[in-house]
Amino acid sequence: MSFIQYSHDGQAALSPNRLETLSALPTTAEPSSRQVFLLASGAGLAVASLYYSQPMLGILASAIGASSGAIGWVPTLTQLGYALGILLLVPLGDRHDRRSIILVKSALLVAALLACALSPSLPMLLLASLAVGLTATLAQDIVPAAATLAPAEQRGKIVGTVMTGLLLGILLSRVISGFVAEHFGWPAIFLLAAAAVALIGIAAWRALPRFSPTTQLPYRALLASLLDLLRRHKALRQAALAQGLLSMGFSAFWSCLAVMLHAEPFHLGSAVAGSFGLAGAAGALVAPLAGQLTDRKGPDLVTRLGTALSALSFAALCLSPLLSPNGQLWLLGCGAIAFDLGVQASLIAHQSIVYSIEPGARSRLNAVLFVGMFIGMAAGSALGCALLAHFGWIAVTGLATVASLAAFAVRLGSPTQA
Repeated sequence: MSFIQYSHDGQAALSPNRLETLSALPTTAEPSSRQVFLLASGAGLAVASLYYSQPMLGILASAIGASSGAIGWVPTLTQLGYALGILLLVPLGDRHDRRSIILVKSALLVAALLACALSPSLPMLLLASLAVGLTATLAQDIVPAAATLAPAEQRGKIVGTVMTGLLLGILLSRVISGFVAEHFGWPAIFLLAAAAVALIGIAAWRALPRFSPTTQLPYRALLASLLDLLRRHKALRQAALAQGLLSMGFSAFWSCLAVMLHAEPFHLGSAVAGSFGLAGAAGALVAPLAGQLTDRKGPDLVTRLGTALSALSFAALCLSPLLSPNGQLWLLGCGAIAFDLGVQASLIAHQSIVYSIEPGARSRLNAVLFVGMFIGMAAGSALGCALLAHFGWIAVTGLATVASLAAFAVRLGSPTQA
C-alpha cells in the first residue's frame, strides 16, 4: 500500500492557514482482514493493560506489604498515566510515522509490564504502573491508524471492528486477571500480558505499512495546535462535548453501582457488581453494526439515536425505587445493556465525524475527543459519588439522565460541519 508524501505551507503555526498540517488523502485500497484483526487485537491488549491490577489489589497488597489505601494508587496512577499519554504522546502520530510509534510503544509497554511483574516494593510498582498507563496509549495510536488505512466508505465499519477489540479488552481484562492471579500468582498476569503485547509488536512490524507524517510542527506547537483545532472545528467541539456528557452519566453509574448494591436492600458483594460489567459485551458487539450504520446513514443519525437511547435508559433507571429488589436488579441489568449500546454507538459515530474533519490531524483530533471523554468521566465519578452520599441512588440516575439529554440536545443542533 502506498502513501503520499505531502508538503506544507512553511508558515508559523496556530492560525487556520498556519497550522502546518499536510492534507492526507484517504487511501483507496481496503486493508486486509489480517490487518484489521491485528489492529483490533492490538487495541484490546493495549487497553487491557490498564485494568489487570484492579481485581487483584488485595493479593498485591498482601504480597508487597502495602496498606489497602496505598495499594489503591496502583490503578490511579495507571489511569493518570493513560490520560497524560493521550494528551502528551498521542498527537505525535501526526508528526511521525505511526507504524514506528506503534512499534516503539509496544516495546515500552512490554518493558513496563515486565517491571510490574518484577516489582519488589510498592514504590517500584507505582512507577511501573504509571509507565503502563503512558505506553498503553498504544491503543489510541492504533485506532487512527485503522481510520487512515480504511477507505472513506468503509471507515465506520473498520473503526467499529477495531473498537470491538478495544472494548473486549476492557471487558475481559478483569475476568482473566482475577482468574490468573488466583491460580498462578499475581506476577503471572503481567508476564502473560507482556508476552501478548510482544507478539502484537512483532506482527505489527511485519504486517503494517509505513504512514507518512502529515505535519512538520515542532512538539510544543503540535500540542498547542490541539486548542486551535478545537477552536476552528465546530464538529470537533460538538463531538467532544456530546461524548463527554455521555461519559459523565456512564461514569457516574459505574462508579456508584458497587456502593449502592452493597447497601440496603441488596447487601451484595463486589463480585455481583462486577458481573453487571458483562453488559459491556453488548457495547462491544454493537460497535461494528454502529460503524456500518454510520457508513450507510451518516454519523449524525447514529449519534442522535445513541444519545436518545442512553437518555431513555437512564430515565428508566430512575424508576427503580418503585420496584421490588429483584425487579430493581433486572432493571439495572437491562438498563446497563441499553445505555452501553447508546454510549458505544455514539462513540463510533463521533470517531467517524472526527476522523473526517482533517485527515492530516487524526491523532490530534483523536486526542481531543478522548480528553473530552476523560473530563466527562472524571466529573461523573466525582459528582456521582457526592450525589449518592447526600441524596441516594435516584440522584445518580438523575444526573446520568440529564447529562444524556444534554448530549442529545448537542446532537440535535445543526448537521455536522467541520
